[in-house]
Amino acid sequence: MRRLAVVEFLTLDGVMQGFGGPNEDREGGFEHGGWGAPYASEEIGQRAGQGIGATTAYLFGRKTYEHMAAHWPNEPDENPIARHLNSTPKYVVTRTLTGLDWAGSQILGGDVVESVNDLKSHGDGFITVLGSVELAQTLIEHGLIDEYRLFVHPLVLGTGKRLFRETPRPLPMRLVDCAPTSTGILMLHYEAAGSASTS
Repeated sequence: MRRLAVVEFLTLDGVMQGFGGPNEDREGGFEHGGWGAPYASEEIGQRAGQGIGATTAYLFGRKTYEHMAAHWPNEPDENPIARHLNSTPKYVVTRTLTGLDWAGSQILGGDVVESVNDLKSHGDGFITVLGSVELAQTLIEHGLIDEYRLFVHPLVLGTGKRLFRETPRPLPMRLVDCAPTSTGILMLHYEAAGSASTS
C-alpha cells in the first residue's frame, strides 16, 4: 500500500500561497508572490532530491498542475527533479480540465476521497502532493495524509492561503526529522499519528 505525503513551502504563519513567483496566485488580492526566492539554498535541492526517489506518483490540484505543466516539461533531463516529474505518473483533481498535455498525466475522476484511497491501495512508495492548497484541505479533512514534509521559512506574511485552517479534529503528529538550512528554513518531516511507518 502506498503512503501519501504532502510537500509544502510555508511561512512561519503557515502561508503557502504564491511561493514561487509574483503571478503564481494572486487570488484574494495576494500581493506577496515570490516570497520564497530569497531563501533558496543547496540544502533544499538536496532534500528534494532525496524525497523524489520514493515517489511513484504525484497528485495535484488543477491550479498547481497548470503552473507545473507550464514549466517542467521544458526543463532538460539533466535536471533530476525535472526528469522525475516528467517521467512519473501524475494525477490531477479537476472539475474543469478535460485534457492534459503533460506526458504521464491523467484526471482523477469520481469522488476525491474514494479515488485517492484507491490510488493508495495499489503499488508501493509514495504519492506526493506538491502545493495544491485546496486539495490539501480535503486530504487533511478526511485523514488521508500519512506524512507532512514542510519547509518553514523565517517570514511572517500575515495574509494568504494557509495549509492548516480549521480542522474537524486535532491532528497529532510524530516528528521524524528536523534540519535547518543556511538561510533559516526549518525542514520538518512529520508522520501523522496512527499512520504505519515505513522508515
